Amino acid sequence: MEDDRIVDLFLSRDESAIYCTQEKYGSRLRNISKRITEDHATAEECENDTYLEAWNRIPPNEPRTYLFAFLAKIIRNISINRCLKRDSLKRKAYITELSKELEQCIPDKNSIDNHIAGIELEKTISDFLRQQSKEKRVIFMQRYYYLDSISAIAKRFDYSESRVKTKLFRMRKDLRDYLMKEGYTL
Repeated sequence: MEDDRIVDLFLSRDESAIYCTQEKYGSRLRNISKRITEDHATAEECENDTYLEAWNRIPPNEPRTYLFAFLAKIIRNISINRCLKRDSLKRKAYITELSKELEQCIPDKNSIDNHIAGIELEKTISDFLRQQSKEKRVIFMQRYYYLDSISAIAKRFDYSESRVKTKLFRMRKDLRDYLMKEGYTL
């Protein structure tokens, strides 16, 4: 079923919207959560919480053209919050590893004075990503947003792992340079 039709079901408060969403995106959403939580049962709970959250957010939102991204953001946040609670606010080693990869090119959040500056940083990073080729954008998002492993990305693009690592290294360097050019201090 098309995303537009699924959103219409949500808007009309038809419970089959959840079934259709689960049929179309359930396994992909569970995979995002499982990479974060590292637990199948917790990933399933997060998936169910995502459907409830989508039910509560549609309306007022109408993510007709970006339903998967809308759901992915919800499940990612739910999964991270679940890990933080479960691990007594300790960060998962995998998430820490990815943060260390990006910390050399993203300004320290403590140097950002307020929420508006954070929004501007998000916009600047989005602008940078829009300037990249589709392949580079997808690789970057798969690694740092969807938390895919290097090997999973390499398999998806039929690349060697070292080629993916090199592309990510160069993108982080380019992002760092772009942010410095835009006036961010690192």
